[in-house]
Amino acid sequence: MNDSLTNEETLFDCAIIGGGPAGLNAALVLGRSLKKTVLFDDNRPRNRVTHESHGFLTRDGIHPQELKWLAQSELSAYPDVRIEASRVVSAEKESKFFRIETESGEVFRAKKLILATGFTETLPNIPRLPEFYGTSLFSCPFCDGYEMRGEPLIIISESEAAGHLAKVASNWTNDLIIATNSNQLIAASERQALERHGVLIYEEPIRSLDGENGKLRAITFEDGTTIERSGGFLTAEWHQAASIAKDLGCYINERGGIETDPMQRTNVEGVFACGDISMGPAQLVIAAGQGSLAAISVVAAFTEERFGE
Repeated sequence: MNDSLTNEETLFDCAIIGGGPAGLNAALVLGRSLKKTVLFDDNRPRNRVTHESHGFLTRDGIHPQELKWLAQSELSAYPDVRIEASRVVSAEKESKFFRIETESGEVFRAKKLILATGFTETLPNIPRLPEFYGTSLFSCPFCDGYEMRGEPLIIISESEAAGHLAKVASNWTNDLIIATNSNQLIAASERQALERHGVLIYEEPIRSLDGENGKLRAITFEDGTTIERSGGFLTAEWHQAASIAKDLGCYINERGGIETDPMQRTNVEGVFACGDISMGPAQLVIAAGQGSLAAISVVAAFTEERFGE
């Protein structure tokens, strides 16, 4: 590998891959720490179907794209932060720094690397479900439960997490059912506990979801049973949005997320990770906080190197 830089290349203190709340907040902290930073954002967020973001103090109910625009506007005040509207296709560690290549073939180099690429999700294969996702069907009760409080809701899940999600969702409504779409996933003891609290479980295959303009009205099963529901929550399969972490040799935890220590450091020297990439709670405020912590860890690493500690 070539560890030297050409005259045209810029060596950044840190490169951040991912322009969501985690990456943006990391860039803010690094910019305020006078670290030359490049942030890569391909503008393909997981929450692109979401109309409102909740749980973020002073910005509760804001559209995700508006939140991003405000963040990028604030970052423009920091001359050491550069935003690249590019998709990173590879990142590899060279002996002195990291080599990052974008989809267009442009190459960047940085001393440290923060991964904030998040995850992607595969929804259950149920007719019309994508029409309602992000409007009346959601993945996180903490994010969207309040808007559906007291309404007749449904949990759609083909995983063993169905019962747990129903228990959490019961904090917002007492009118709740579970549909497992022909899967027998819930143990007898858990079923009994759920039913004691009025949560009924339907294991019949789902024929259709009914409603219009993203607003769920009813669910129909293959046996002809139709139950009115105005919204609900579902479980999806989560996957890393990019293979960069794995390619770099980062440890992957049992949930499929990147393993980090409490300071957002991975097992790869100089690589930090934050936000949904860890497959933990998918909330904006948590992701932003992890981004801040990752940036602080980057600055701490530079400080230790400078003073030989």
